[in-house]
Amino acid sequence: MEKGFNYKQAQEIARVFKKYQIHYLFIGKSGAIILGFPDTTQDTDLFVEKSLSNCKAIVKALIELGFPLKEKEQQEITKGKDFIQIREGPFDLDLIFAPDGIETFEEAYRRSLNIEDLHVCHIDDIIKSKEATGRIKDKESLPRIKAFRDWWIKNKQSS
Repeated sequence: MEKGFNYKQAQEIARVFKKYQIHYLFIGKSGAIILGFPDTTQDTDLFVEKSLSNCKAIVKALIELGFPLKEKEQQEITKGKDFIQIREGPFDLDLIFAPDGIETFEEAYRRSLNIEDLHVCHIDDIIKSKEATGRIKDKESLPRIKAFRDWWIKNKQSS
């Protein structure tokens, strides 16, 4: 697979994660892109449920997707470390067990959307998370994502 986030990559993640019954949500800019945000991002951000069975399944799924997980990475995933960046494999991936600005996975999942079998955080949760990080790159992208949210909500209601 090519580097940089794309829709085909998201579909492949969803297919394999469904096979292993993994509870996940696309979040960050990759989540916004699935909702229609016209931008690019270099990595895929996944908010994943922190339970032992989910974490063990994630390790199996990532190996099936072609990630050569080292023992340390497998242990961090199994333990549900808050934030794990994986840069070796078919694409760059961030696993987020505790995203800034979101209380629990269950709450975010209740508000989430299913877009063609892709589980995606609601745009408001994506914005809350970006606001809470305090990172400069997130602060710079927030006005565009908020403008997209306004457009998205307006167009979603009219359809």
